[in-house]
Amino acid sequence: MHNVPSERGGHLPLPSLGEKSISYGDLLFREIIAIEMLAVVLVCLALVWNAPLEQLADPLHTANPAKAPWYFTGLQELLHYFPPFVAGVILPTLIVLALIVVPFFNVNIKDETLWDRNKSQRLTVLAVIAVALTGLLLRVGAWDAAIPVLTISALMALAALRAGQTTGRFQNWLSAKPLSFWIMTWFLMEAVILTTVGALFRGPGWVWVWPWRNS
Repeated sequence: MHNVPSERGGHLPLPSLGEKSISYGDLLFREIIAIEMLAVVLVCLALVWNAPLEQLADPLHTANPAKAPWYFTGLQELLHYFPPFVAGVILPTLIVLALIVVPFFNVNIKDETLWDRNKSQRLTVLAVIAVALTGLLLRVGAWDAAIPVLTISALMALAALRAGQTTGRFQNWLSAKPLSFWIMTWFLMEAVILTTVGALFRGPGWVWVWPWRNS
């Protein structure tokens, strides 16, 4: 602990190295600024470009494919592979629950990385989960959903193998990330890839088409 002079003549203790302090005030302030900046950008875009609305709906002529708005095409892509209850309820609920529960099981009071202890056991668990999930996705034909699984598994394996070694900044950065970071990154990669495929690469009958070619 170190002391610094205060306005009242005393000394205020400063936290020593490794001691954690509450910083949610600064975090909320930055998030509010980011939200306001994003709102301004969206308003400006809405004033410059009109929404790409199509013609009035005709019950006698259904569009093929009948695509949802772009922010739901990722869910629509999952519905192409899984039943509605699985794709729309079970999978999103499991991901949200994982993001909520994982921090409570990995408090990390000692500032340890994910790979400081039981590295071989954790790598085994990672390999089993990655193989099982990849096999399930490939079995139903969801190869696009398997890409984030393989990518995150490879990055986690690289982080584990490089943990504790003097390597580059990128490897050290990967090794220091907690389990919640990897789950959230996997979720975001799934959302981006599935949304991109559903919005740009699906044509009539929900078959694969190249966006620069006539379907």
